[in-house]
Amino acid sequence: MFRFLRRRIYTSLIPLFVVLLGVFFLARLTGDPTSLYLPESATQAQREAFRATNGFDQPVLTQLLDYFKGVVQLDFGQSLRTGEDASAMALRAFPATLQLAFATMFLAILGAVIIGCWAAYRPNSLADRISSLLSMTAASIPDFWFAIMGVYVFAILFGWLPTSGVDNGMLSWVLPIATLLIRPLGVLTQVVRGAMVSALSAPYVRLARSKGAGDLRVVTHHALRNAAAPALTVAGDLMVGLVNGAVVVEAIFGWPGIGKLMIDAILQRDFAVLQAAVLLTAVSIFVLNIVIDACYALLDARVRDKVKV
Repeated sequence: MFRFLRRRIYTSLIPLFVVLLGVFFLARLTGDPTSLYLPESATQAQREAFRATNGFDQPVLTQLLDYFKGVVQLDFGQSLRTGEDASAMALRAFPATLQLAFATMFLAILGAVIIGCWAAYRPNSLADRISSLLSMTAASIPDFWFAIMGVYVFAILFGWLPTSGVDNGMLSWVLPIATLLIRPLGVLTQVVRGAMVSALSAPYVRLARSKGAGDLRVVTHHALRNAAAPALTVAGDLMVGLVNGAVVVEAIFGWPGIGKLMIDAILQRDFAVLQAAVLLTAVSIFVLNIVIDACYALLDARVRDKVKV
């Protein structure tokens, strides 16, 4: 297992390097921050002083080397907008994204297990067809469309929920979680349903029934346990997508997470904050992928055997 984890860490370093290199060049394609942070009346000397203070007057290669030196030291400099340490800003915003992602995934797994097991218990029934139709529809709805419609219907039209922010307690969580929940719930329901249909028709389930096991015990103790491995893999991929894809949802709902911080940093050409936020997000995604692979190896004996080879 340790050999497996070590290999996964090594293979993650290359895409991490590519991400860091990409964000450096893409950030600078947004334009020169000097014209954004200095007034139009600023003199040429003031502009040159601003560039020199922030290192923008250096050759691109020099800036790149300083950037990677900062990555190694976890020092990205100060925010151009606030003067605050960029790493501290990213670390302060990241827990809000994790809270949103974990709450969404918990509800998605819970709902998918209940609906998927219910549909698989009576395959091809009316309940199964309805749940399959709804789950496929949910898996096909874009997050941004559901977010916009949710704000219009529940916040503007009926006034039941706040449009954005986190100042309204639990009500502030409803629309962001519902928006992020709809697709993972649809995808996971289909996966759980398919895995449970196969598990419920397996010989060990028939053996358990012949020994007098009740329906609830057969579903929860026998079939669901063996259907957990494929569901875990998909849930892990969806969790990574939630951390990575919460940018749009956070921007729409004003959620103070890492996604909104990235959008603000791009719009304000705040290179240091953008680079710190991207690195933190990329590292968290790579860590999640390694944890998911390790959990899958623990659940599936075939994967463990491959790891030992």
